[in-house]
Amino acid sequence: MSSPDPASPSQPPVKPAAAPTSPAAPKEPAIGFTRAGALWSSLIAGFLILILLLIFITQNTTSTPFQFLGWHWSLPLGVAILLAAVVGGLITVAVGTARILQLRRAAKKHHAAASR
Repeated sequence: MSSPDPASPSQPPVKPAAAPTSPAAPKEPAIGFTRAGALWSSLIAGFLILILLLIFITQNTTSTPFQFLGWHWSLPLGVAILLAAVVGGLITVAVGTARILQLRRAAKKHHAAASR
């Protein structure tokens, strides 16, 4: 009988030994995460989004008629879409604020009841 083939399906493949690593820990960045750095990154991202929005608005200047609850008006399409997004964002902020206030009120009641 011959010895089993190392590449046979019943035998797991043999892994080569790992190269020795140095005892020193991996290098950490000289400066870690800072709020100022995060603010700077957020400002850059915000300005890039603003530039894209301005390009979108300037390319969609065709005036479009709108009707809502008996009101009739006409706006450029880009402005109308931007206005709809802003109103949607404000509604989201209002709902989120109401939920945060509700949770704070419940937490305050729970804290007052626990301290008695």
